[in-house]
Amino acid sequence: MHPKLFTCCLLFLFSLRVFAQQATVTGKVVSQSQTPLFSASVGLKGTNTGTLTNAQGVFKLSVPAEEDIQLIIKYINYREQQVALRLKTGEQREITVVLTNDTTALQTVTITGLKRNNTREEVSITRLEPRLTKQLPTPFGEFNKILVTLPGVISNNELSSTYSVRGGNYDENLVYVNGIEIYRPFLVSNAQQEGLSFINPDLVGNIEFSAGGWQPKYGDKLSSVLNIDYKIPTHFAGSVTGGLLGGAAHLEGITRNKRFTYLIGTRYKNAQLLFNKSLQTSGNYQPKFGDIQGYFNLSLGKKENPERTTLGFVGSLARNKYLVIPSLRETTFGTVNQYVRLRVAYEGRERMEYDAYQGGLNLQHRFNDAYTAHFIISSLLSRERELRNIEAGYNFCDIDLDPNSKDFNKCVQERDAGTEYNYARNNLTARIFALETRHVWELGNRNQVQWGIKWSQERIQDILDEYRFVDSADFVFLKNSLKTDILLNSNRFSGYAQQTLRWDGGETLTYGVRANYWSFNKELTFSPRIQYAFVAPTNDRLSFKVAAGVYYQPPFYRELRDQAGNLNQNLKAQRSVHFIAGNEYRFKAWNRDFKLVTEAYYKYLTNVVPYEVDNVRLRYYAKNNAKAYAVGFDTRINGEFIKGAESWFSLGILSAREDITGDSTNIYDAKTRKIIGRAPLGYIRRPTDQRITLGIFFQDQLPNDPTVKMNLNLVYGTGLPFSPPGIEGIRNQYNMPGYKRVDIGFSKLITLRHENEDKFGLESLWLALEVLNLLATNNVVSYNYVQDVNEITYAVPNYLSSRLLNVRFIARF
Repeated sequence: MHPKLFTCCLLFLFSLRVFAQQATVTGKVVSQSQTPLFSASVGLKGTNTGTLTNAQGVFKLSVPAEEDIQLIIKYINYREQQVALRLKTGEQREITVVLTNDTTALQTVTITGLKRNNTREEVSITRLEPRLTKQLPTPFGEFNKILVTLPGVISNNELSSTYSVRGGNYDENLVYVNGIEIYRPFLVSNAQQEGLSFINPDLVGNIEFSAGGWQPKYGDKLSSVLNIDYKIPTHFAGSVTGGLLGGAAHLEGITRNKRFTYLIGTRYKNAQLLFNKSLQTSGNYQPKFGDIQGYFNLSLGKKENPERTTLGFVGSLARNKYLVIPSLRETTFGTVNQYVRLRVAYEGRERMEYDAYQGGLNLQHRFNDAYTAHFIISSLLSRERELRNIEAGYNFCDIDLDPNSKDFNKCVQERDAGTEYNYARNNLTARIFALETRHVWELGNRNQVQWGIKWSQERIQDILDEYRFVDSADFVFLKNSLKTDILLNSNRFSGYAQQTLRWDGGETLTYGVRANYWSFNKELTFSPRIQYAFVAPTNDRLSFKVAAGVYYQPPFYRELRDQAGNLNQNLKAQRSVHFIAGNEYRFKAWNRDFKLVTEAYYKYLTNVVPYEVDNVRLRYYAKNNAKAYAVGFDTRINGEFIKGAESWFSLGILSAREDITGDSTNIYDAKTRKIIGRAPLGYIRRPTDQRITLGIFFQDQLPNDPTVKMNLNLVYGTGLPFSPPGIEGIRNQYNMPGYKRVDIGFSKLITLRHENEDKFGLESLWLALEVLNLLATNNVVSYNYVQDVNEITYAVPNYLSSRLLNVRFIARF
């Protein structure tokens, strides 16, 4: 955008003013122990005006000025409290409300006017408690692992932060942090090389996740949206986290004049213990992953209303280095009647380095209580290097299965021997710069309009120099030879507009359109989307939702580059049409609140770009030569199965298939078994077609001592399809074993002082003992393919991590 034009836009927007006799109440709702109460309702008596508190118990509410008002504050199992106020025009009053426990069971309370912060009005939206992400037993404390327990979300690799949603792949998920889009690394090929995911659990204040059918204000992807807001501190605090697999620390605080808040966190991932003890390939692993992030917020408004104008900055620096000097691998696999063993001896090393610098400024100005504008500047610089020089000599043999034989479990017949050599010197640099403006206009409590525009510039340089050859039976085969130098410069323009209408009966309608233009392929797309939700007239605990929309995903660099290293400039955006219908039922059991959410969905995709999955690397065909569909059913029930501890159970059923133009398979004569022709393959399973998934997050605690807890994380998924690469006739015709993973943790919380005590020192100490992969399941992540002298190809499984004992602590002050 031209600087003069951008300045004119700013001046025009700041000239808009709508006057109203309004004031603002901000505050915090806490329990008697000063614990923030999440999702407490704060309403204006006698009206439909209200809001809900965030994860820190903080709320903000616009109220009439120059008149007596009453605020009603309610929370399940706490006594209702009313606060009388009278504010001047433009005044901003800050209050703290302490709720006391109600010894009697509260009846169901229905408050209208709170729908805008309620999951009832948005399709496929799940909100999670940020605190739970720190207690979840996982190898590296990754934030994304809590998503895997949600319906429709798949991740069959505990070493990776990647996930797929409702039949999509890893590149089809939008991630926002404070309104800034986050990107994942380009060159990472296996999960061991992955550093930390961008999101730091210590900094998270609010979590929203959508598995489909989201509103036009979110961007251009096919599968999901993860929207994260970092918290705004209300006092000085911090924490230190440590364990056998890494650690973290964070600080947060606010200045005396309440105008400046800071939130800083650093993390370190130490995967050496896990890699050396769990992976099949023994060697010298030296992974070093770390990052530092900060979120700073400055109030620029006048003294009587400092939060009218705010400036927020999110910044991140991540440095990741992965070095392995492999020495030996031994894998035994097969059937009951036949076992074979692969032994590999290595020479050389593999090194992966990538640094990512990402940041963004968000200037927010509230022209009045009805109209708010955001102006966002963001940038990304990513430098990645992949260096590989490994020679592998392998031996392939049959195993004696007779326990009475002297050669039991030893090699008795050699099938093949050979050498494989891998070489790579790949360098990628990505620079992305973006300008964006977003606007929210509240036309009363029943009508909201949002719109925005965005311009981004991308500059990507990719230098590829890699090859692989196999020496087997005195024949040398050169494979995967790439040598290119690619420079891609392009501009993207996007915009959206949407309106949300609400009615007293609990009905909500959101509709709008999104547009996108990319200068590289000169394609313009339009995405109309609509959502409708309503509360059942005869039962206010039951609500229904439907949504439909068109979702485009303009290609990014990965989709453009084919397996020969060439860019397809004519590649078009993939398109998906979403149809979603579901309901939400809130009920009481054991005198506690529960929620059951169910959704059925159908996605029809065209202009699909097919791909193959190798560990966490996606190898695209760089052609719009397929169509596909995904159909399924998701359900989730959550609540306090154990009083005071939220848990949930999720179930997903999915079928995802694609039809690739030109794919065919052999036709055989029934008697002679000779090939007599070819036939189209038709619809086949997509690489992410996991038919059944089950996710459980369960908490338990001692009845007489709730500070002693058990956290269990269980994930199960049926087998994914696979096939040897490059053989179209049998593409995705085989099935991997199912993924089964159970992690369990036992913790003790030691409270050293209450949060409201004005003392320096530790507030609490959380200690945990975790058993990772409790069942010691050998989960398969991918396959290597070896051919013997009889030209029979064997799929050699690559297993994930085994059982590991971990200890962790979190010290808060």
